[in-house]
Amino acid sequence: MSPLQKLRARFPTRDQISQNRWLAWLGPWLHHPKLWHWSRRGVALGVSLGVFFGLIIPIAQIPLSVTAAVVLRANIPAAIASTLVSNPVTFGPIYYGAYRLGVWVTGEAAPLDATNVIELEKAKNPSLWQRIGALGKPLLVGLSITAALTGLVTYALITLVWRWRTMSKRRKRML
Repeated sequence: MSPLQKLRARFPTRDQISQNRWLAWLGPWLHHPKLWHWSRRGVALGVSLGVFFGLIIPIAQIPLSVTAAVVLRANIPAAIASTLVSNPVTFGPIYYGAYRLGVWVTGEAAPLDATNVIELEKAKNPSLWQRIGALGKPLLVGLSITAALTGLVTYALITLVWRWRTMSKRRKRML
């Protein structure tokens, strides 16, 4: 079994996705054949959508990437799998890097004025959302830039690799 076949075996099936309670409302649209076909454009677009939503949104990444994949006719299993780019291991470095990029682009650090500090101190154990909200504009700008650029680069890279692989297979057949 080739690595690609092993990878395909791990992706959720059409039935598993259409029976998911969060995605059930998409049922009528999930039967389009382009959403499940392993084509260069479909896979590249699906992975780039998954990476985009995986980086920019900390929750509900899979439903949003599937919705975008349905609208844009991208490969759904690729979109789902690629949302896992952000996970508990990569979450911290991604958000820290995005914050630093946002500070560099906007030229301003997170506003740590008296109200933000007092609000965070009042909450004896501030939630993740309160801490992220305190980072403000630099984090949002950095995440937006990171997600958009990574999605575009991913699309281009998959397209180039797919074309290169197709061309090398054709050359081997010609010889």
